[in-house]
Amino acid sequence: MSRKRKQTIGVLLVLVCLIAIIPLFALKGAEFGGSDDAGSQMITEIRGAEYEPWFTPVMEAAIGGELPGEIESLLFCLQTGIGVGVIAFFMGRLVERKKWQDKQL
Repeated sequence: MSRKRKQTIGVLLVLVCLIAIIPLFALKGAEFGGSDDAGSQMITEIRGAEYEPWFTPVMEAAIGGELPGEIESLLFCLQTGIGVGVIAFFMGRLVERKKWQDKQL
C-alpha cells in the first residue's frame, strides 16, 4: 500500500471519529422525541382534544402490552437489514448483468 493511500485512509478515519464524537459534546442538553410524539402533540393542538389512536399495533395486541424498547430496536434493525439485503441483491444483479452483457459484445 502506498504512502499516499495510507495517509488518505488515516485522514478519513480521523474524520469519521470526529463526526461521531463532536455531536456528543455539541448536543449535550438536547432532548430528542419521536415523530409519533410530535404528531400526537400537533393533532392535540389543532383539534383541541386528546389524540386517540384508531387501532392498537399488531405486536402489542399479540403480547398483551407494549413492546420493550430493546425489542422495538431489534425489530427495526432486522427490518433495516432485510431491506438493505434486498436492495444490495438487486443492485448486484444489475451490475453482474451489465458485466455479462459487456462480455457478450
